[in-house]
Amino acid sequence: MFSTGTIVKVLIPNVVNTGYDYRLTGPADIGQFVRVSVMRRPYIGVIFGFGDSGLPPDKIKNVSEIYPQKLSDNDLLWIQKMSNWTLMTPGAVLRLIINVPDAFLPPKIEQLYNFNFDADTKMTENRQMVMDAYSSNDNTAMTINDLRNISHVSISVINTMIKRGILTCAQTRPVEMDEFNFTYHDTGCVTLNAEQSVAADAVAASLGHGGFSVHLLDGITGSGKTQVYFDSVLRAYNAGKSVLLMMPEIALTAQFMTRFKNRFGAPPVVWHSNLTSARRREIWRGVLNKKIRIIVGTRSALFLPWQDLGLIVIDEEHDTSYKQEDMGNYHARDMAILRAKIAGFPVVLASATPSAETLHNVEIGKYKILKLKSRFGGAQLPKISTIDLREHRPTDYMLPGDDTPQHGNLSPVLCDAITDTLNSNQQVMLFINRRGFAPITQCRKCGWVAMCPDCSVGMTYHKRIGKLLCHMCGRTMALPQKCPQCDNAVSQFGAGLERIQQEVNIRFPNAKTALVSSDTIPTRQTLERLVGDMENGKIDIVIGTQILAKGHHFPNLTLVGVVDADMGLFGTDFRAPEHTFQQLFQVAGRAGRGELPGRVLLQTYQPTNPVFAAICACDRDSFMSADLAARRVAKMPPFGQLIALIVEANNEQKLKQFCDELSARAPTLNGGKILGPIAAQIYQIRNWYRMRFLISGDERANLQPVVSHWLSGIRTPPNIRIKIDVNPQNFM
Repeated sequence: MFSTGTIVKVLIPNVVNTGYDYRLTGPADIGQFVRVSVMRRPYIGVIFGFGDSGLPPDKIKNVSEIYPQKLSDNDLLWIQKMSNWTLMTPGAVLRLIINVPDAFLPPKIEQLYNFNFDADTKMTENRQMVMDAYSSNDNTAMTINDLRNISHVSISVINTMIKRGILTCAQTRPVEMDEFNFTYHDTGCVTLNAEQSVAADAVAASLGHGGFSVHLLDGITGSGKTQVYFDSVLRAYNAGKSVLLMMPEIALTAQFMTRFKNRFGAPPVVWHSNLTSARRREIWRGVLNKKIRIIVGTRSALFLPWQDLGLIVIDEEHDTSYKQEDMGNYHARDMAILRAKIAGFPVVLASATPSAETLHNVEIGKYKILKLKSRFGGAQLPKISTIDLREHRPTDYMLPGDDTPQHGNLSPVLCDAITDTLNSNQQVMLFINRRGFAPITQCRKCGWVAMCPDCSVGMTYHKRIGKLLCHMCGRTMALPQKCPQCDNAVSQFGAGLERIQQEVNIRFPNAKTALVSSDTIPTRQTLERLVGDMENGKIDIVIGTQILAKGHHFPNLTLVGVVDADMGLFGTDFRAPEHTFQQLFQVAGRAGRGELPGRVLLQTYQPTNPVFAAICACDRDSFMSADLAARRVAKMPPFGQLIALIVEANNEQKLKQFCDELSARAPTLNGGKILGPIAAQIYQIRNWYRMRFLISGDERANLQPVVSHWLSGIRTPPNIRIKIDVNPQNFM
């Protein structure tokens, strides 16, 4: 405990911060939250230790306020170790934790609005999105800013709804929420089978013994992994511990919430990106005060101010969305395991297609494996086969009133399977992981291509909005009627899901179709309505991107068709085969989850590719063993280490000059090398130019201190940004 007047180091949530010295105005302990000011700007910080700046006492400011709440010593150690590993500053890590800056303030006085569900008005798409914002937040009153952030509509839409009485004034101060005071118990609605019981008992033993351990819950799709880790969640909760159940955003479905409520008698407290500021504040406070002890959330839930955390479950542990690339580069799965190791409690990783890194850790004995080999309830795995597009070429089709043949994307074999499925009153899913109508707009005569002016990528034509859209920066442009260079007609090439829907509507005119992508499903409530329509048989054919790949259970869905299975195979990323296998195997797992048998058809020009052979044989282990063997030879992760250095500038010449300076001062590595600089594959994003270095080393190389020392000796100009990515997942 520090006494009044002690000079302490205070860590503030700022990307460049490693701690500033302040004088205490009362007794306080290490880890305690305090209010301070930097350049007259207020911050909530954390006492990190004794002051060490050496400034004269009269130059050191007082802390403004000392709060009773604190982070534990384990949390402070986690911040430091995460900083050392990711090369983020400790302040940048703290910013992930103190991500609700007004959590220590009284609620602001703001006008809140209720949705008038009795209003007699036409529900446009924008108004529906506003209503969805209320539905996803239990119809609590919201501020205008909340509505804009969650529904993504303009202020004019909201103002019009206020004028017309669709939105009505509520209280003028956010009310402290108490609806999170849930208590959970086992309702007894689920009986685990023998295989599940063995897995649940193994985790229970680790919980009972205490200490750190990692269990891989390795179960095929539909094997009931959820109910197994629910058992672990309840055991940890009943022991008085807090529990984090971490999931990818797209897996946070109403179906999952219903399963949780049915098992535990109350709904989960959910943490995700679309919460109102008031709800974020109350959940953050609730976790800090241990009033909330179970959270189901996305990767950022790891950084809530947990008290006595006793279990972390990471569902779909292989999912790439656990890798954060905006506010610092870190992998939430790895940082969760680090947090558990420091605090000494178990972690459960669940997946039907575990990552190569996780399988390697099982192989060397660092993680324990729990296998579920059969589908829950007796459902059978779908039959998976390929369609060789070299032999079964899609035929052209005609649009009504248009004599120009349209290039088809659905082979006769897939079309016949769709017809048989529809005739049996069963449902079809068509998967293509490409948004929009066509990825390329080009002039056939001179070769001009529609490129984004701000990014070095082509613009995708979205027929639904009638515009070209850049998928990097979001810029839109009108579709040119003629080529701007030679005045000839332009054409669209390639297929997105909108083009597939057009073809489906022509070939199967009586089928009811629906599109599922981030463009057509703007809110979680929109997705839940679509899920309800699928369950109620209102949709015959659903066409979607990876949003459909996981977390959904449609008993009457018996056919899955992958339109372009080759799409992810030939990228620059050494993980491309692994990611393609994971994605397609997860998609295949949507078929035949009920009583009816399922069938999966993969359209490909590479039917003998090992990825497809493994998927068709449901032989993940042999495929991953071969993939790991190739990585071992190449010394790629997990048998080597990589750190990417991405240097960005808004001036091309200054970028090249700075990279030359970096290259000239690059250190010599023992057991490693520094490659680059080279232009990034996507060289320009939002008018910032990008160069890349890649630092590689063997499995035991300690690269972080070398990179840190290298960069510390070079002054970074204000118009230059350096991003450090340890073990990168993205090589663009």
